This record gives sequence, C-alpha cells and structure tokens, in this order.
Amino acid sequence: MNMDEMVAWLSRRWVIGAGFMAAAGLAALPILATLVSLPVLLIFLCSPTYMVHQVEEHHHDRFRRFVNDTLFAGRCAMTRRDVLIVNVPVVWGLNLGAAYAAYFLTPAAGMVAGYAMLVNAMGHLIAAARLHGYNPGLLSAALLFVPLGTAVVVTAGPLQSTSVAWHFAALGGALVVHIAIAASAFWRAGMSTGRMLG
Repeated sequence: MNMDEMVAWLSRRWVIGAGFMAAAGLAALPILATLVSLPVLLIFLCSPTYMVHQVEEHHHDRFRRFVNDTLFAGRCAMTRRDVLIVNVPVVWGLNLGAAYAAYFLTPAAGMVAGYAMLVNAMGHLIAAARLHGYNPGLLSAALLFVPLGTAVVVTAGPLQSTSVAWHFAALGGALVVHIAIAASAFWRAGMSTGRMLG
C-alpha cells in the first residue's frame, strides 16, 4: 500500500474511529477524575469532546463538501487529505500535547486545547449567522465547545500576573492553527480557480 492508498483508506475510516475513541476516552473519565486535578481532567476531556464534534462535522464528508460547495462556490478549497491531516495529527496531536503539558508542567500550559475549542466554535457560529442556517459541526461547537473551552480557560489559567503569558501563548497558538487552515483553503481555492481559468 503506497502513501496515496493509505491516505485514501484512512480518509474513509477515521471518522468512525473518532467515534469509538471518544467513547473510550469518556469511559475512562471516572477513573481519571480520582487521579488528576480538575483543570487537567477538563483538558483531557477536550480530546473525546473534539472527537464527538468531528463525527458531527465530518460524517459522510459533510464539512469538506460544505466548505467547497457553499463557502468557496464549488472550488476545491479542501481535499480529503487536508481533512485527514487537520483532524488527526494536528487536532488530536494538539489535544494530546496539551494534556501532557497540563499534567507534567502546569495546567496553564494546556489551555491551548480550550482556546482551540473556543476559536473553532466562533467560526461555526459566525458561519451560521452569516448564512442563516446550520453548518456541519455547529451543534457540538455551540453546546460542547463553548462551555468546555470556557471551563478549561477559567480553571487552568486563573487571571493572575503569572498566567497572563500562558493565556496569550495559548490563544495565539489556537489562532495560528486556525489561520493556517483557512490560509491553506484560500490558497488551494485560488489554485483551483487558476487551473479552471487556465
């Protein structure tokens, strides 16, 4: 199996895998709650919660088709490979890294997971307001990301002089990730337009 075949194979299966992994992560919460502090527990909870969001968002390739067809008027702004890379190594890696940082360093070091949820939710809510309707992932972003992201930020980094830098770093990291994803989509859409015109 070459790389393209592997990506195609994973692209067809990662969403269902996310659903099972979310269930496994949530099942472990009662044990973890006895072992770690509340901020660390909430940061860990970002992973299975994000996976629940990914199931809503990407089931039947809904989000990619929404981005290409609705937001970019039929241009190819996002491929299945893009979706896979953003959601598996980037999102899962960010949340895993945040949980480790929160546990081994300080909870404030894991706040990027909470801020990433809030930035993501803001994107879904703005799109819903502008388009006057549902977009894939909106429900879990509004009902899960907003309260959990807020809880992470409030509990992991209480506003003190010692945590302000962590807040800026975490918010900056979350914004950089989302801006890079958006920039990639605009770049690919522009390339797609160039190929169609050429």
